[in-house]
Amino acid sequence: MTIDFKDKVAIVTGAGGGLGREYALELARRGAKVVVNDLGGARDGTGHSDAALKVVEEIEAAGGTAVSNGGSVTDYEQMEKMVADAKQKWGGVHVLINNAGVLRDRTFAKMTPEDFEFVLKVHLTGSTFVTKACWELMREQAYGRILMTASSTGLFGNFGQANYGAAKLGLAGLTKTLQLEGAKYNIRVNTLSPVAGTRMTEDLFPEQAFKLFDPKNVVPAALFLVSEDAPTNAIVGAGAGGFHSAWVMMNDAVWLPEDERTVEGFAANWEAISAQTNLRAPNSGSEQSGAILTAMQKVLGADAAPSSARG
Repeated sequence: MTIDFKDKVAIVTGAGGGLGREYALELARRGAKVVVNDLGGARDGTGHSDAALKVVEEIEAAGGTAVSNGGSVTDYEQMEKMVADAKQKWGGVHVLINNAGVLRDRTFAKMTPEDFEFVLKVHLTGSTFVTKACWELMREQAYGRILMTASSTGLFGNFGQANYGAAKLGLAGLTKTLQLEGAKYNIRVNTLSPVAGTRMTEDLFPEQAFKLFDPKNVVPAALFLVSEDAPTNAIVGAGAGGFHSAWVMMNDAVWLPEDERTVEGFAANWEAISAQTNLRAPNSGSEQSGAILTAMQKVLGADAAPSSARG
């Protein structure tokens, strides 16, 4: 089986270096026409450069097709124009990899409101803006593959990255709703949690580990998740040649009769409520209310409890 992107147009944000550059290069090698977007700033979001243009030159030198775009993902009008230009030039946009990001790491005690807000603006709002700019076009053409970039910090937490973690878990949540709304339009949306040695992480890894976590090792997961046969609603971790899946799970609900619905009653049942047994990954939020009704039926009987929260 060969996966190619012939006749596909792809946008990769934050593609001037690191992971984004590798995604753009491989998409082009596999036949995609690529919009290489990068503001070209430092990892804290300051400054500008012509990083995107250099990647385009690499792609063209290898026989591929690409254009550069220096727009900021935090500016919706610039993102709308980027998508409109791609459609005018190549007829559509089929693949979007939201990769642009910044870091402003501090403990929460030392983090300023501005640092918190800015990181959310680039990662969460920025990815939302680019996706929104593509969304109607993808609906019209009945095809779209979108990848959000989360992180282990967002999924599991990491000291000193409250802003980054909040933004990244927000992207996983955004994925879960968009994959539902996009399903009937053949729009599939997934989340990638990469671990890679890039300009954002260069002083966080020891030298040997930095080399081991080459961004190229993340590319197989990223491109599969935006391929024609991609799944949807997946959360995939990738780095140094290792790959895994992650899920948002819940256990069976514990239904408390009215006379036990007190703080003390909840505390008395905490062991069962927090048990890591019978875990499952819901496909939508409605399954939470469904689990509660199932637990109610077990106590009251099927005839005494509603079968659906929708009536």
